[in-house]
Amino acid sequence: MRGWFLLLKSIIRESRLESWVIPGVLYANVGMFVLSLLIHPLKTGLSLNPLTFLSPDNGSLILMGATGVIPIHRFGRWWTLISANYLHGSVLHIFFNMMAFRQIAPVILNLYGGSRMIIIYTLSGMAGFWLSYIARIPLTIGASAALCGLMGAALYYGKSRGGMYGQAVFQQMKSWILGIVIFGLVVPGINNWGHGGGLICGVVCAVLLGYREKSEENRLHRLVAGVIVLATAGILIRAVAVGFYMRFR
Repeated sequence: MRGWFLLLKSIIRESRLESWVIPGVLYANVGMFVLSLLIHPLKTGLSLNPLTFLSPDNGSLILMGATGVIPIHRFGRWWTLISANYLHGSVLHIFFNMMAFRQIAPVILNLYGGSRMIIIYTLSGMAGFWLSYIARIPLTIGASAALCGLMGAALYYGKSRGGMYGQAVFQQMKSWILGIVIFGLVVPGINNWGHGGGLICGVVCAVLLGYREKSEENRLHRLVAGVIVLATAGILIRAVAVGFYMRFR
């Protein structure tokens, strides 16, 4: 127990969060994607179609922590509201999500700090997938709900702060969100419920947590972020262990 306490104390140090929160999310997503391909290598999509190239099958994704009505209602796997944020359906899916994250995350890190960014990212992903579950989406994955939460937080910042810089951030995020809405309406199979839920949650979190120009991060922010990091790590490790056990038992 003391070991977990010391680990949590180490994680919530602001300097550590600032330095590894972005690469940590990137590595976790890439790692889970690779493992989801390895769990059923013979069933992995190897077609030359770029939309389906290197696509884990649904069985692999369910084992690794995909969420939706099937995992939650049928199997009671509520923890998938977190794990599904780190799973992707193809190499293009993860590529575009991580490219977007790499562009948006530094902005949020600068505006809100590492702890609040972790809170916004995780809760927005969970909220998007929870709304997807309410909307009866059978199976869903991806980081886009959490990404929409970061966009929502930036949107709120721009509107709240005002001025030339605030307007610039607001307009940039509005363009991102408009692009996602159009993409979701044109391309079939996009989880628009997840996007909407993540966006709304991002705005709500930003209102409740505040941003750096209003208030610096405090101990509570860092504590909550530390708990989220430990919980996420535990859930992902559990998902990988259970997935490979079920595959190779």
